[in-house]
Amino acid sequence: MLRPKIAIDLGTCNSLVYVLGKGIVLNEPSVVAVSITENKILAVGEEAKDMIGRTPEDIKVYRPLKDGVIADYRVTQAMLKYFIRKTTKYVRFLRPELIISVPACITSTERRAVIEAAMGAGAKQAYVAKEPILAAIGAGIPINSCSGQMIIDIGGGTSEVAVISLGGIVTTHSVRVAGDKIDIAIVEYIKRKYNLAIGSQSVEEIKIKIGTALPQKEQKFLEIQGRDLVLGLPRNIKISNNEVCEAISDTLGEIIQAVKQVLSETPPELSADIMNKGMVMAGGGALLPKFNELIAQSTGVPCFVADEALFCVVKGTGLVLEHLDEYKKVIMSKR
Repeated sequence: MLRPKIAIDLGTCNSLVYVLGKGIVLNEPSVVAVSITENKILAVGEEAKDMIGRTPEDIKVYRPLKDGVIADYRVTQAMLKYFIRKTTKYVRFLRPELIISVPACITSTERRAVIEAAMGAGAKQAYVAKEPILAAIGAGIPINSCSGQMIIDIGGGTSEVAVISLGGIVTTHSVRVAGDKIDIAIVEYIKRKYNLAIGSQSVEEIKIKIGTALPQKEQKFLEIQGRDLVLGLPRNIKISNNEVCEAISDTLGEIIQAVKQVLSETPPELSADIMNKGMVMAGGGALLPKFNELIAQSTGVPCFVADEALFCVVKGTGLVLEHLDEYKKVIMSKR
């Protein structure tokens, strides 16, 4: 019986799992529900996400990862154990090999915490690989080419921009501004303008249904429910796509600033390659309508969204898993 090999895109908002020979087998929120009185894990993933905002005071629902790194070691370990058990049948007899994606800006201490959490969750061996390279591989970018390639990976906790050539990162910049900060910007805008507090599910609905990075001629409206901050009573409001655009413009500006910084630090030969080919966007944040157009307008460099942008990192991690010996020396740190 062959030892299971698993690739995990351990994200701040969502985690995706790829099993060798099966493909992507799991896509669940990185959310855990914990009983404070009993000090035990009650639910993980989709089941835990459904509990957000609905729990008594002795149950805490939260995300154990913050800005792409472990904020709560024990809970992250429990979450990894859940992912391993759910996706492999024979884990008790054969401990799997794991590859986990991590931000490029991660410190050695944070990297070690991820590896130790994976080993504690039942892995035989654990590797970590840098997300920008994984995203580029998953987006179909030929990373080993001597030509410069630029990837913008926007996740839940971090946005990472990197120029890749000859299988390595030439220049990179990471900001802890991504999907979460976009959500916060929308919540704060609605609080400020309408005196209304809204929940996380309402914010997600706003982003998906009427989110836009550029103002639109044709206005779309969405009715949302929340709690009036003055009266304390439930109230409905209608918000437009252009209001969402206004709410998130400063946050998107911070991500664009990171893109500009990487472009300014890129060697001239690689800059010419990027100008000719354009930049590629991956991650959940890349799905925000018109964001690639906003980046292209702000930098003067063409910008494209990768196919299946949300799955680029896990697909890249899966490809590394399939060719482990080939990639091992280049992009991974082993325990």
